[in-house]
Amino acid sequence: MAVVPFMFMRGMIPQLQSQAAQPANSKPASSATLLEGKQIFASSCAACHGLDGRGGERAPDIAARRQTQRLSDVKLARIVDAGVPGTGMPSFHSQGASAIKSVVSYLRTLQGEGKSASLPGNPQKGESIFFAKSGCSDCHRVGDKGGFLAPDMSSYARNRSADEIRDAINNPDSTRKAEGKIVLAVTRDGTRYVGLVRNEDNFSLQLQTVDGNFHFFIKSELQTLEREPQSVLPAGYHSAVGGRDLDDVISFLIRSARISKTGAASGEAD
Repeated sequence: MAVVPFMFMRGMIPQLQSQAAQPANSKPASSATLLEGKQIFASSCAACHGLDGRGGERAPDIAARRQTQRLSDVKLARIVDAGVPGTGMPSFHSQGASAIKSVVSYLRTLQGEGKSASLPGNPQKGESIFFAKSGCSDCHRVGDKGGFLAPDMSSYARNRSADEIRDAINNPDSTRKAEGKIVLAVTRDGTRYVGLVRNEDNFSLQLQTVDGNFHFFIKSELQTLEREPQSVLPAGYHSAVGGRDLDDVISFLIRSARISKTGAASGEAD
């Protein structure tokens, strides 16, 4: 059975009927609304989606998943009200409008709204550091600029607090994946290629280098093939830019995520 991005427990929420389309998060929710949403989510949604909304065996991630974050509040309401026939997403047309507002508002907090409310530094300075001084953009992209080796950072800060971002930069090995390690391939003529393996089998590999280009190698024709111990973001990276510079970079990422989200919401609130 196919599973769509939302599968809430039965008996939760209704439709916001005849409501004009609007971008998500037009104004902050009250503390009472968030409390009600949290209680409903814990009793009716967490069994499938988890208390943090990041999914489980019975339902998908609705907190960190980018596809879900981009949906407007109105679209979320329509999905949970009508369900999706033929999938694991049932209809929830048994409650009032206040319940759905509360749950959707609380879901937004699980997606990171509010965590990134304050900027620890100067985002304008952070942009200059990201694209020039620090070398972040050698591997990462923000918007339409930057490298290809590491993940696109345009919306990275959308569901992460400043402290979470700082910790990921200060301790990259704690969150790295095996496929995120750097590989050094040296051909028989001594040419060195450093990058990430994008495809590999017992006899060949495809490597993507910092410039974004892909290179195909037959392993038996390589002089050496070494898997470097560090991740793409090496340990100690933060010391290269300094504490205040790091705050500025974090602020730039938070601002970029807000810009990215605004653009996505305006394009989807129809």
